[in-house]
Amino acid sequence: MLLRYLDLLQHDPASYLILVGLTVLSVVIAVTIHEFSHAAIASVLGDHTARHQGRVSLNPVRHLDPAGSLLFLVAGFGWGKPVPVNPYRLAHGGVGETMVSAAGPLSNLATAFLMAVPIKLRMVEYYGFGLASIMNLRSGDMGDFLAATLGMTVLFNLVLAVFNLIPLAPLDGSRVLGGLIPSQRRESYERFQRFGPVVLVGLIMLDFLIDFSILGTIISRPVNLLFSLAVGG
Repeated sequence: MLLRYLDLLQHDPASYLILVGLTVLSVVIAVTIHEFSHAAIASVLGDHTARHQGRVSLNPVRHLDPAGSLLFLVAGFGWGKPVPVNPYRLAHGGVGETMVSAAGPLSNLATAFLMAVPIKLRMVEYYGFGLASIMNLRSGDMGDFLAATLGMTVLFNLVLAVFNLIPLAPLDGSRVLGGLIPSQRRESYERFQRFGPVVLVGLIMLDFLIDFSILGTIISRPVNLLFSLAVGG
């Protein structure tokens, strides 16, 4: 994401630093809530593996993955540190595992819509992510900074939710969909998911090799739709 604004770094370093700060803050909030929710629901359902590792915490240090966070800043999508889950300790069997997997994306959706309330109700004036609006933050008041922070946080929570719902291992969507697959087809589904990490990494690498973001295209439409619903247009 930040690569798009490298020209801004050359011509207006102060505005670029503001953009970096807003992006980092938004990523930290989104990833922390996502991984905390996985760990908390797993603990509620009887698996305390994540709790014993200190993951039932809102401390961002326990949840941020260096590679996933860097990818967020560069490409606009990424991931946090995976939460360890022992499915054999979860209540409700496969349903419990699906609940843990869905907790992360659902928590991001809830956070996005909650943080969008001040924008939707016009309690703050939100001007979007355009270059002009970013540059205007240098001379803006606290209301402008609050609106920009809320808007960016809403965006990254939606990006993290939608990206993780892609049904490719190790993303949450693979386990959510796996919980809905009929038992007679589950073995074939799990065989396919063994290639999920390779496919995912390949798509990410391809985004950097060609002038077209496949993953960005996949997630942009639902993210834009959800963003419009959240902020009210």
